[in-house]
Amino acid sequence: MPAGASPDLDPVAPVSRPAVTPPAPARPTSLQLSPFRALRYAAADLSTLTSPPYDVIDADGVAALEAANEHNVVRLILPRATTAEGQDRYARAAATLRAWRRERVLVPDDDPALYVYEQAAPDGHVQRGLLGALTLSPPDDGIVLPHENTMAGPVSDRLALYTAVDADLEPIFLLYDGGGAASRAVADADRLAPLVDQQLPDGLRHRLWALTDPALLAEIAADLAPRRAVIADGHHRYATYLQRQSQRHSAGDGPGPWDGGLTFLVDARAFGPQVHAIHRVIPGHDAADLAYRAARGAVVHELDGNDLADALTALAKAGTTGPAFLLVSGDGGAIRLLTDLDPEQVARALPAERSAAWRSLDVSVLHSYVVAALWELEDDVDTVTYEHDVAAAIEAAARTGGTAVLLNPTPVDGVVRVAAGGERMPRKSTLFTPKPRTGLVLRDHRDA
Repeated sequence: MPAGASPDLDPVAPVSRPAVTPPAPARPTSLQLSPFRALRYAAADLSTLTSPPYDVIDADGVAALEAANEHNVVRLILPRATTAEGQDRYARAAATLRAWRRERVLVPDDDPALYVYEQAAPDGHVQRGLLGALTLSPPDDGIVLPHENTMAGPVSDRLALYTAVDADLEPIFLLYDGGGAASRAVADADRLAPLVDQQLPDGLRHRLWALTDPALLAEIAADLAPRRAVIADGHHRYATYLQRQSQRHSAGDGPGPWDGGLTFLVDARAFGPQVHAIHRVIPGHDAADLAYRAARGAVVHELDGNDLADALTALAKAGTTGPAFLLVSGDGGAIRLLTDLDPEQVARALPAERSAAWRSLDVSVLHSYVVAALWELEDDVDTVTYEHDVAAAIEAAARTGGTAVLLNPTPVDGVVRVAAGGERMPRKSTLFTPKPRTGLVLRDHRDA
């Protein structure tokens, strides 16, 4: 018997216990948008405190926003890489958020609410919807439908930032087909006193109301439950929400505020966004040569007068009967309109496994048929580049000795039909505007 052992007991070997796998997060069976206590700026004048979304601000834009106000929200969403204290950029954002709360630059609202948020343009277009905490569900569940693929880099960046700050700094943007109690509540928000009513540097009038009545919130919840929503903007942020949730549950944290994400939900029929095309540029390829190649499977119209406004009108008219594209030379030459694409060649060129909805999109036809089949070009980001407006596309064509390919906007119902079928659209297919302004409402998990 070993020294010190009890004469009455045999030594007992340690018991090896199997690792306990934390339970996966509960998966909702319906579209759920919950009230939350918004963290908002205490200042009455927000003109120098908000910013555009993080993914549309370049380095000069960051510097300008920082110079506008020491408390501009850009310091949270795009923090500088290093500080004198040696913090990384994500730790710096977290420290900034804590400091602004401590100094009451940012203050949480007293009561949880769903927030009605409106953006009104000088031309009369009004976008209005609900801001709330969306209960997360993976795309396979068919409740929140993406229409574009994501890239690992932006998701990794947002995940590191959102984990460090423990907050949702910008909403994702969802569209749904409404017409019920939620839409009526949004339309009736004018009867309430707004929390915010300001014109901001983007030229839009921004208004914000809080809905706190329990009976009204219950009606909204019941109305939204059977519906589905499509991600209009924020695919990378939604992927970030899902990864953050998975990490917290894998760590054994259980249910918590990470099971939701800040979301702007808009009834596309009542107060929907404007949809714009994202145009293409083919660097180094002359428009005359591309038109010559396209004539093998499309009708090419050389437009009289080379008037761009008239050409865009012709493009819109041609698009009512099928895919159509404008070829604009970077050197100011003739403008050409492609119409009446050969249906048999199109059918052979587009992937057979794709749905009719996907195959009917102009962007699908452009990439799979015009670029790949007629022009015999590689469909990659070096051969085909992207610009968000006509002037930028033409300037890029001139700069690269290439051709701008101008498209009609993808209809919202086309986006919805593709997403509802579980498919993703070709990259850079749609631009929804206006995007929610960053900084009006934050969702800090400390207030959940």
